[in-house]
Amino acid sequence: MRFLLKFLTYFPLPLLYPWGWVLYFGAFRVMRWRRKRVEADVARAFPDKTEDERYRIVRQMYRNLGDGLIEALWGYGATAEELKRRVVMENPELVHHYADAGKTVLLLTAHVCNWEWLFLGAGAHFGIPIDVVYKRQRLRAVDEYVREARARFGGNVIPQEEFIFEIMKWSGEPRAYALVADQTPRKHERKHWTRFLNQDTAFFLGAEKIANFLQAPVIYVAMRRLRRGYYTVRLSVLAEPPYDSGTDVLISEQYARALEQAIIENPSDWLWLQKKWKYPKPPATVA
Repeated sequence: MRFLLKFLTYFPLPLLYPWGWVLYFGAFRVMRWRRKRVEADVARAFPDKTEDERYRIVRQMYRNLGDGLIEALWGYGATAEELKRRVVMENPELVHHYADAGKTVLLLTAHVCNWEWLFLGAGAHFGIPIDVVYKRQRLRAVDEYVREARARFGGNVIPQEEFIFEIMKWSGEPRAYALVADQTPRKHERKHWTRFLNQDTAFFLGAEKIANFLQAPVIYVAMRRLRRGYYTVRLSVLAEPPYDSGTDVLISEQYARALEQAIIENPSDWLWLQKKWKYPKPPATVA
């Protein structure tokens, strides 16, 4: 498996895209993978859109996912210059400003566009270590290959269970920590409830604990698709230290609003497959 993944990186990206179409066709047309749930979520999020408009959002999301998987595999072997050409940072000076001041920054992003290229592209653009949290792959060979590929430009891929230890280990050194923060907390975890895409939605509060511990500014990383295989990235500050009580909810709310706006502008670029609304808001919970 490791050899196959490495072998694919030697092909020009245009020659690999047809396999992305095969993945799309299999998931959307044949298996109809999670399609009913996705269609229901899109309908609740965009009740004012026509049925045809919502269908196009769903279909394009599956097309984007197929392309994104192929791009990720190719990107694991791409050079820094190739990635910087395909992932353009609009305002990298924002991160450089904090890095030059010796400050650690917390980068929050989402499953929008190509999050694999986002991490690799950021590593190629910025001159500081970027640590990203990830979930281990089931196959050990695949897990090792992905970790090595993601770390090629000075990044550090940290398994979820080791993240707190790593933060404490490097707390005195300016770094960037990246979190893909749009997944849903487990039922028993502390969370922030807010209205998001016309639905009560739960968001993690973990980023706030990290920001408080490190006294780090929190930056939202917005990725936008220009065309197939080309993206731009815009950075914006969600919060800066010193932090007061209630900052945890403030950061989550700011993140939710930034992500919601990005989805409204380009609905098919978000990964609707991830089951964002796994459970309803408990009646006694106050947002």
